[in-house]
Amino acid sequence: MKVVEIKKGLDNRIIVAFPYNPSYVEKVKTIKGHHWHPEEKCWSFPDEKGIVEEIVTVFEREKINIATELQHLVAPQRQKEDVSGLNEVIDLTTKELKLRGYSPKSRKAYLGHIERFGQFYMKDLRRLGETEVRNYMLHLLEAKQTSHTYVNQAVSALKFFYGRVLKRPKIMVNVPRPSRERKLPEVLNKQEIFNLLEAVDNPKHRAIMLLTYSAGLRLGEVVRLRVEDIDSERGLIHVRQAKGRKDRYTVLSKIALEDLRIYWKEYKPQKWLFPSAQPDHHLHERSVQKILEHACKKAGIRKAISVHTLRHSFATHLLEGGTDLRYIQELLGHKSSKTTEIYTHVSKKDIGRIQSPLDSLISNTRFEKRQKVISAKECIHEPFR
Repeated sequence: MKVVEIKKGLDNRIIVAFPYNPSYVEKVKTIKGHHWHPEEKCWSFPDEKGIVEEIVTVFEREKINIATELQHLVAPQRQKEDVSGLNEVIDLTTKELKLRGYSPKSRKAYLGHIERFGQFYMKDLRRLGETEVRNYMLHLLEAKQTSHTYVNQAVSALKFFYGRVLKRPKIMVNVPRPSRERKLPEVLNKQEIFNLLEAVDNPKHRAIMLLTYSAGLRLGEVVRLRVEDIDSERGLIHVRQAKGRKDRYTVLSKIALEDLRIYWKEYKPQKWLFPSAQPDHHLHERSVQKILEHACKKAGIRKAISVHTLRHSFATHLLEGGTDLRYIQELLGHKSSKTTEIYTHVSKKDIGRIQSPLDSLISNTRFEKRQKVISAKECIHEPFR
């Protein structure tokens, strides 16, 4: 369970720190005098009368640790223990997830859902049943307006908790899952990819972007690459223990390899191919996201994209180039071919051959006359020029 730490800092300011959580950030911004410290990753407040009490009030439904020297500033009734038993529940679930071999990312997602479910009711989860679960799902869909994918993951997390941890699977038997949303992935065209890559000057950042696109890597995969995973002789990249705890090989681009060698000469990484400031740790995923955001801004790309968009673009461009869908499935590490088939819906390979009935309805002559009427000056601000 995420804990909000309240303590005394330098310059007689009150420090508030917690693991990143959007709802926590929203709460802390409601308190007057808040100030964010990016280096220390914490918030601070002036040591004024009532400020500690106000912070505790804002986070009253969360787990709070108050430094000993500040506890006298908080009303005794607020210094309560975890009466909901959520800490114990999280501990039990964590152990069960580890025993069953769930990845750290999956464990974090499941525990987050269970924690939010517990915070919603502030009651012992072991005493809640199907009715409470259903009401919580309605809350996510209607009040929070979360995606169906998010709610489905919440159902999976609670199904694991009640079925595997509490051995009470019947609670979740009749809890429905919302139908999956069929959203097409955002894809960059080849010119946009070229512009994006050209906007990256730093050798390390450029190597990361090139590898991610050219090999169709997930964000978590590219930051966890080790030096020995690059097989330059065979032209392959060994992706270890990816999603589903599976190893796979994907292609190593010759162009990407050239930039990797430039990067290697300057940085000489030892363990991780892309280490963080601390050589024993790989680069943080958020750092790669920031690299992409900066490159998009510089390249003038306005589409709402993420690092995963480069993976989508890789698959789509391969399909448009004639690569068999089965090979693309292997390169991406998809368990089911149905997952890979989504790229047939965004590829212009076949759709681009279809002529709109408008083009055959209106003659080329009329179209050409209309074009002469529209001057270049009038068209300069059109979005599709």
